[in-house]
Amino acid sequence: MRRASYGLAVIAALHFHIHPKGPGIDYVGVLVASIASWAGLPGPGEAALVAASISASQHHLDITAILAVAWIGATAGGMAGWIVGVRAGRGVMTAPGPLHRLRLSIIEKGDRFYERYGLIAVLFTPSWVAGIHNMRISRYAPVNLASALIWALAWGLLAYFVGPSITDVISDAGTARWFLLAGAVVAVTAIAVLRHSRRRHG
Repeated sequence: MRRASYGLAVIAALHFHIHPKGPGIDYVGVLVASIASWAGLPGPGEAALVAASISASQHHLDITAILAVAWIGATAGGMAGWIVGVRAGRGVMTAPGPLHRLRLSIIEKGDRFYERYGLIAVLFTPSWVAGIHNMRISRYAPVNLASALIWALAWGLLAYFVGPSITDVISDAGTARWFLLAGAVVAVTAIAVLRHSRRRHG
C-alpha cells in the first residue's frame, strides 16, 4: 500500500507543477469521470477525456494538464475499485445463499486464473474483479499505474490529434469491451454449471 501511495504522490507532485489554462471545472470533470470509470462505472472517463482533449486541440485547455489529471484519476479509481473488491466483493460472492457452491467454484477458478495471468487480466477486467480475486497490491498497483497512463495517453492524444471522429471509435470500443466481458462471464458460468451438474449426477 505504501508503494501505491508513493506512486500517487509522485503523480500529484508532477500535476501541481503544471499550470493549466481554461476553466478549472473542466479539469475537475475529467478527474472525477476518470475515477468513476476506473472504479467500475463504464463510459464517463473516456467521454470526458476525449471531450477535454478535443477542446485542448482548439487551444481552450492544456493537453498536458488534461493527460496528467486523467492519469491521476484513473490510477486512484483503479485503486478504489480494487479495495472495494477486496473488502466487499469477495464477501458478497462467498456469502451463503442461492448457488453458493457455484459461486465458490467460480471464485476458485478466478483465483487460479489471476494467480497465473493476473498482470494481463488487469488490462481487460474492471478493477474490482482483481480485488475479488485477492490480487496482491504489490502486483496490482504497478500494473494499474502503468495501464492508467497508457489509457490516458492513448485516448487523450488520439482525440487531440484526430478530433471529433474519435467518438465513433470510443462507441465501438466500449460496445466490444462489454460484449467480450459478458461473453467471458457467460462462458465461465456455463462451464461451472456443467461441471457442477456432472458431479451431482456422476
